[in-house]
Amino acid sequence: MDPRHRADTASQPVSDRVRSGVPSYSTVDLTTSPPRVELPRDYNLAVDLLERHVAEGRGDRIAVIDDDGRHTYRALAERAWRAAEALRELGVEAEQRVALCLLDTAEFPAVFLGAIALGAVPVPFNTLLTTDDYRHLLRDSRARALLVSDALVGKLAPAIADAPALAAVAVVRSPLGGEAGAFPRWEPLVEAAPPLTTFASTTPDDVAFWLYSSGSTGKPKGAMHVHASPIQTAALYARAVLGIRPDDVVFSAAKLFFAYGLGNGLTFPFSVGATAVLHAGRSTPTSVIAALTTHAPTIFCGVPTLFASLLADPALAPTERLRISTSAGEALPRHVGERWRERMGTEILDGIGSTEMLHIFLSNRPGDIAYGTTGRPVPGYDLDLRSDDGGPAETGEEGALWVRGPTSCTGYWADRARSQATFHGPWTRTGDRYTRDADGRWTYCGRADDMLKVGGIWVSPFEVESALAEHPSVLEAAVVGHDDADGLTKPRAFVILKPGGVASVAELQAFVKTKLAPFKYPRWIEFVDELPKTATGKIQRFRLRGR
Repeated sequence: MDPRHRADTASQPVSDRVRSGVPSYSTVDLTTSPPRVELPRDYNLAVDLLERHVAEGRGDRIAVIDDDGRHTYRALAERAWRAAEALRELGVEAEQRVALCLLDTAEFPAVFLGAIALGAVPVPFNTLLTTDDYRHLLRDSRARALLVSDALVGKLAPAIADAPALAAVAVVRSPLGGEAGAFPRWEPLVEAAPPLTTFASTTPDDVAFWLYSSGSTGKPKGAMHVHASPIQTAALYARAVLGIRPDDVVFSAAKLFFAYGLGNGLTFPFSVGATAVLHAGRSTPTSVIAALTTHAPTIFCGVPTLFASLLADPALAPTERLRISTSAGEALPRHVGERWRERMGTEILDGIGSTEMLHIFLSNRPGDIAYGTTGRPVPGYDLDLRSDDGGPAETGEEGALWVRGPTSCTGYWADRARSQATFHGPWTRTGDRYTRDADGRWTYCGRADDMLKVGGIWVSPFEVESALAEHPSVLEAAVVGHDDADGLTKPRAFVILKPGGVASVAELQAFVKTKLAPFKYPRWIEFVDELPKTATGKIQRFRLRGR
């Protein structure tokens, strides 16, 4: 966002203007279990997350702290409604897609919510992809317009030429800098546009935005989400589990372009008028520690890989206001949660969500944490564990995790076969393997498509990875199946050592045998500098198979 739209120079509040129609907001009753969310028939998510705070007297609260400074809800709303009108002037109409390849600055929520206010459908793109990936996403989404951060133009430009549905491109200024090339700058367009004067007449069940799956198992799929879902995640998880409050400051190292980050850094704080801290650069241990120190967030949201890397950095120290952290993307190893609690004096709530369900539906919670497990179902979601024959799995038996709840996407865009394989009435087949104990706690066993059968017995790669990660010299590990000389599948590990860490293959193999049944130990171990991952921190094991 341009510095002229920061908190100290906010322009005339949008709510002071005459609008056609009266904005409709959600109401949440936390006294029920699960919390009751009521939505009017005429409901637009953008109005609920931005205009409500201005209309109800919270316009001067800080909505976003980014690399440019602080931005109030009033200033952000003003920017969003101008962005909506600028998109209209670029030819975008209701229900058309607007691709967003934007770094995390205040411009992201402004454009994202501005598009929704217009009735268009924003589609955030992962900012860490290749040109070929962007070529696929632009063609698959058939986006009418694209907004791209200047630092990313070089990777997008070749793909733009191969996107026949794309009619308009604008380049957004970012703290990382970059050239606009042959494309117009966004700032002059949005600053010249008047604010939107009529919000789109949408319903809770209209599609509001898409999110592409992270691609941990192959080509990303476009999950279509409706206006009602984000506020449901905010009520069921952010308010009922995290206890988020208006005075909270939320910092999500997970970025806004995927489901976990979008909830953490936009929906959750905006649902209660809290503050989001956004950082345009990569979430390295150095940048995250700087943000924790400078902005003193009360809620920190990360992924297991990042928590492990932070704990390996001697600069990490307890911060004054941090009261809780969350982890998702992959299961949090027990020793990482325990070490974080010892080092930081606060807990990590490990949970699991998905792009399809929008955010976390199974989680540990304050006062009820068992590291090494994913906790219990979030109120409002029903979980089912199904055995390999399709029947109910018994207590302690491993099975396939299915979930149903109010935040499921409507399906995958233009992919009927995979939609039919994943969505079964109100139930979503997650592809994750779990066990459930007698106390009702759920423990992750791996992805169904990653499971290995060794000597006729199923082995979870995650279980072997967790055992390796307990070694004091190991930073991270990934395990896949590999055929031996007889064509039989055995575990193969790829290991990243900590700085200064020393370990031999034989030592690590012996170490795993002390933690697990001996047949589960990795027959081959390769030391590597990095592992292939999605931007959410999920290991792309399919890229390791056959190496």
